[in-house]
This record gives sequence, C-alpha cells and structure tokens, in this order.
Amino acid sequence: MRRAMPVLVFILSLVIGAITPTAAGAGEPGATAPPSVVPRPTDWTDLGGRTVLTPRTRIVVDPRSARATALPAGRAELPGPARQSVRGLADQLRAELASVSGLRPRIAYGHPAPGDIVLRLTDTGLGAEGYRFDSGSGSRTAGDTGGAVTVEAASTHGLFYGTRTLLQLLRATAPDHRSLPRARAADRPAQAVRMVHLDAGRKYWRIPYLENLIRRMGDQKLNTLFLHLSESEGFRLHSPKFPGLADPGHSYSRADIEHLKAFAARHHVQLMPGIEVPGHATVISEAFGIGFGADNGTGSAPCTGAHTHSHLTADWIIDMTSERAVEKTEEIVDEFAGWFDAPLFAIGAEEVPGQLAECPRVKDFLAADPDVSTLGDLLNRYINTLDDVVSKHGRRTAVYNGSEHLAAPQQKVHGPVVFITWEGTGAESAIPGHDEIAIGPFYVTPNNYHHLYPDEPWMYDTWAPSTTPDMLGSGLVNWADYNFWSDDGYFEQQMAAARAILADRAWNASPTPDTVDGFRALVARLGDPPGIRPLPVAPRTDDGRPSHHWTFDPAPYPSGWTYAGSPGNTLYAEDVAGALPGTSYIINNPTPVTGDGATGGAWRFDHDRDGVGLGGLDTAEPWTVSVRVRPTARTADQVLLSSKAGALKLMQYGTGRVGLTRYGTADHSFPYTLPLDRWTLLTWVAEPGRTTLYADGERVGTVEASVPLPLRSIGTEKASLRGDLDELRTWDEALSPGQVRDLLRRDAQ
Repeated sequence: MRRAMPVLVFILSLVIGAITPTAAGAGEPGATAPPSVVPRPTDWTDLGGRTVLTPRTRIVVDPRSARATALPAGRAELPGPARQSVRGLADQLRAELASVSGLRPRIAYGHPAPGDIVLRLTDTGLGAEGYRFDSGSGSRTAGDTGGAVTVEAASTHGLFYGTRTLLQLLRATAPDHRSLPRARAADRPAQAVRMVHLDAGRKYWRIPYLENLIRRMGDQKLNTLFLHLSESEGFRLHSPKFPGLADPGHSYSRADIEHLKAFAARHHVQLMPGIEVPGHATVISEAFGIGFGADNGTGSAPCTGAHTHSHLTADWIIDMTSERAVEKTEEIVDEFAGWFDAPLFAIGAEEVPGQLAECPRVKDFLAADPDVSTLGDLLNRYINTLDDVVSKHGRRTAVYNGSEHLAAPQQKVHGPVVFITWEGTGAESAIPGHDEIAIGPFYVTPNNYHHLYPDEPWMYDTWAPSTTPDMLGSGLVNWADYNFWSDDGYFEQQMAAARAILADRAWNASPTPDTVDGFRALVARLGDPPGIRPLPVAPRTDDGRPSHHWTFDPAPYPSGWTYAGSPGNTLYAEDVAGALPGTSYIINNPTPVTGDGATGGAWRFDHDRDGVGLGGLDTAEPWTVSVRVRPTARTADQVLLSSKAGALKLMQYGTGRVGLTRYGTADHSFPYTLPLDRWTLLTWVAEPGRTTLYADGERVGTVEASVPLPLRSIGTEKASLRGDLDELRTWDEALSPGQVRDLLRRDAQ
C-alpha cells in the first residue's frame, strides 16, 4: 500500500492540474500560425502567452513507465521498435536542455510543478511516433511561470519527437532560450518512413559525420538512415568471414556498426543497410570470381562488354546462372543481415542490363532450366532467393525498382518485398502489389555528368507526399558517382536544405504556409541541434608547400576502391600533396596523354562534358592556383575549377580572356588571352578582394575582386576546357612574385 501511494498521488495531481491549471504569459489565445518548428506539427493550437522554464524546472517521469520504451500493447510497426527507455530519454533531454538554455533540470518522479517537463507513456491514439504536446496548462496569471510542459506518447519514439519540438521552440526564443509559447498539439507523421540515403559504397563516410547526420535527422524527425554499403567500386562492411572483400581502413567493422546502431537508437533513427547485387557488384564479383566475366566452372563462355553497359565490364554483374555465385551472395547477405536490426534490408537488384539476355551463357541456362524462361525470371528468382535469407532474420527485403520492366512470365517477386522507386515523382504508388518508398525526385548527385539536385521550391510548394497505405514513405538520396573521395562536408552542403524540406513535407503533408525562402530562414534561425561536433578540417598551411597537387600521371585507385570501368572510363586523378583525388565521368572522359605532358603525363579535354569530380570544400582567400595548360581551341566559356559559388576561367564568357567569376554577382577578366597549341603556366594569387594573374611566371594584371577557391570540380556540366591539362596545384596562401617565378624554374628542371 505504501508503494502504491506515490502513484495515486501522481495521478490525482494530474487530474487536479487538468481541472485547475495555472499558467503564465500575456496575450490572447486563438493564434494558430505554425510554430518555429521543423517539421511543422500536424495539429497545433496557440493558446497565447508564454511558459517559462526556470532553475526550478524538473523533468518529471511517470514512475510506471521509467524503464519502458512503449506501452505493452504497442504494435511492432515501422520504423521498428523503440530502444530507448523513458528514463534514458529523460537523461538525454537533461543534457540537451543544458546545452540549449543553460538549465540542467533534475529528474524527478511524482507531482509536476509549474515550469516542469513531464514525460509520460500513454495511449494517445497517434501511433508509435505520434505525441501530444501541452505547454498551455494554466490559468494565465500575469507574472506566473506557467504550467508544466507535458509530452505524452505511446512509445519513446513519440516522446522523443515531442522533446524535439520542445527543444526547437526553446532554440527559436532569444536571448536565453528558456520560454516557449503556450500551446497544445496532437502531432503524428504522414509517412512512416522518412529517409536519408547515403552512397557508402562509392564513398567512405567517416563516423563523426554519420553521428552528426543522425543528430540532425533526429532533430527533424527523420527516422531512417539508409547506408548503401556496397557498389561496384567498394564494399564497406569488414567481416573476417570475407577476407579481401573490404579494406579495413575504409569500411565498418561489426563494432563500428554496433556503435552506430546504439547511437542512432538514442536519436530514434533506424540504421537500414543495403548491399547491391546482382548489378553494381564489381567489387564482390572480383573478390570471389563470381561475375559474368569470369569462368563459372561449367565450361560456358564468359559474357563480354557487349552484354552490359558500355562503360563497364561483365563482372559488374554477379553471375546468376552460377550456383556458386548465388550461394556466395546468400552467404554475404546472411552474414550482414545479422549485423543490423532495422525492419528493412536492401539488396539493390536494379539496372541489370537487358542485353545480358543475349549472352550465350544466359541463353543456354534459360534453355536448360524449366523454372526460368527470361532474364526477368532469372532476376526475380535471384531476388526471391535472397529474400528468403533476409526473411529468416525477421526483416523485410527492399529493392530498387527496375526489375518490373523485364518480362517475367514464371517468377514474380515475393509480395512482402518493398520497392524503392527511383522513377517518377512518388506522388502515387507505381508497383502493384508491393509497398514502396519514393526517392525519384530527391536525388543529390552533384557531379558534372548527372548534375542532379532536388528542386527545392517544387518540393516545398508543389509536392504532395502520398499517404496511401502502400506508400511507406520518401527519401532524400545521395549518390557519390565521380566524387568517391569528396569531403563529407561537401555533400552535407548539398543535402542540408533539401533534407529539411523532405522532413517537413513527409511529416506534415498539408499545404505549406509560407515560401521556400521563408522556410530556409526558419531552418537557419533554428540552427543545429545540441551535440553537433565540428568535423575535422585540414589545417591551412603557409609553408610554401601545395595543399593539393594533381599530376594527371597514371595511377591506380587507392586501397579500398575497385576500378569498375571499361578502359578509358572513370579515370583516377591522384592528389599527391593532399587528400582530394578525383575521377572523370563515364561518357566524354578526358584522354590520357602519355609522355606529351608539360612534365610527364597529361589529360586531354575535348568536350563540354569532360570533367573531373573532386568534391572539395571551397577555400577562403588567401590562396594560389597554378596549372600547366595547352589549349587547342577557343570556345565561349572554358572553366578550370568550379563550385556553386564561383569559378576560375581559362576563357571568360564575353571576353575570351583568363578570368574568374562569382556566380550571381560578376564576371572578371584579366588582360591576357591564352595562346593556342603551346604550354603556358598560369597562376592565380588571391587575397581578400583582389586577385593577381601570372603567365609563365610574369605578372599580367590584377582585378579588384576575389572568390573562395572553388574545389567542386574541374570544368562544369556545360563549359569544360579544350586542350591539355597538367600539374594543377593549389596553396593555402598567397605566393609571392618570387615564389611564382620559382614554379616555372622548378618545373623546367
């Protein structure tokens, strides 16, 4: 009986508080404008006035649910079970409040007082992720500090999201971030899966960046981080069972994954893995000799480049006719499905080339096997075989769409398989009989070949997220094609704004209340959530040594990356001074010029689509760039280095002279025109507000303008150079005239 008394007192106090509330703040209720929160709550009533947190504020936990994660009757549904207890969330919220407001409330059980924060598990009728938020309990007595702030939900998923609303409201209130509007909300997401997809096969993402991303996702109520962990160029899970498949220095161990899963659970993000088979699989095929370009032991001839995409080899595809190859991929999926606990496990399965059906090996196999008569049958049976493996781990299989375009009269993909649809707008489901996740309009592929960026105004003003039962959700997708070694921060710059819009729209599917510019301003005003840590940045140097140096001499891909192209494609540009190598693209690649460069090899550019993806962050002035260039033709616009902000020009639009551009502001030209058909050493030296050009070590002139050093790419999607390029170097300092002259003498030696 004594143990029951505190619970009875707690319940009575809540009932009494609901009948005779006390609250604070001046102003009249009735305003219903959405609050300064991303995403917008789906139901929000502003009651007028403010509730204030004080040094006396406590976090009050319902003692009956302190160790629970959800109500006992809670359903196991997407995004998967909550793994953080109410007490664990209270501890986390305490630290976050200290970061935002300077207050460090103690955690208590029992009767809440004005200004307290109450966390309670209860049946809200709002699903696993929905919550009720009430900061308006009270009678609005002038000078009062307000009633308790109450967050109720059926699981700690919902409680966590309610506390994100609380923290954002505080962050939006200057100067001390200790008050919030009196309001009530009943909030729940429109879509169950709200996803960010990272290409972690082509690019290795450092764990500190992934932790920051997870913090940002949780803050904006995004719940699924899809790590696409294998591509033709790389495999990023390292298991002792598969020596040689992944490079330990550029992949994630089981311990790394356990750390990330636990970290993600505290931010209510599920870590969804993806392994790409049977296509996009050169790294797997070559590790085990199981590609269509290998001898499969049956005596049938390998397939050739004529049976796959022109820029690739037949080993880009795992041999689905080989029992050994199928068994090896089953073994890989079985191993890594056991590493993860998210409800979905992706196996890729898209872009299998139709011309593969013309390979004699495939024709012979289809003729001999009574269960498959087409390439579509073969692919669908392969998907189902791996789905059986995934299902044994209690997961659902996800595939990218594409298989539905191949005729398959005998084999249909299992019904529970989820399709991640990269075609169409995602406004309505497209694959009958299957649940879907829409990613098509939300690609971030920032290279000069694909040049894909989400249409943010369309996303915010026009896109209507589908809420049909078979549309599970939507996802922002990063692909790292031709930016294999880019800075993590480069992609973060490209993804952040669109990610926030997706978070808002996928949670609250109602029409947006303002402009996309107004929304961006709100996101900027809120800033980052607590806990974000600055990413490592290479220190600037002023020792006369280059920070980057691309020689354009032949060099192999570094450890951890597999060359998947056919000859002449996706060339590797080694950075011998720094950590920003680049790659060319799959069509209109530059041509290596051996022995005819200014010093050794060079690359020859002859098309506007020729370029090199670097994926570097712009470097603030001062800086220096030096390059050997031998132009062979004049065009209206020739770009050496570019970024979203600016460019260095070999031929400036409108003048044909060497110049620089700050996009959206001005073009600048120097009094110098590059001569054709001979090597020239060009050097730009930039200081804040002014840039000087040198040609063959001699000063040409100065313009009273400067731009941050652009390191996104060599060339743009519409304005590459014409001619040969060699010895491209950058410095984090403004070289002196004497140092510039020394470059000419040094290269001549």
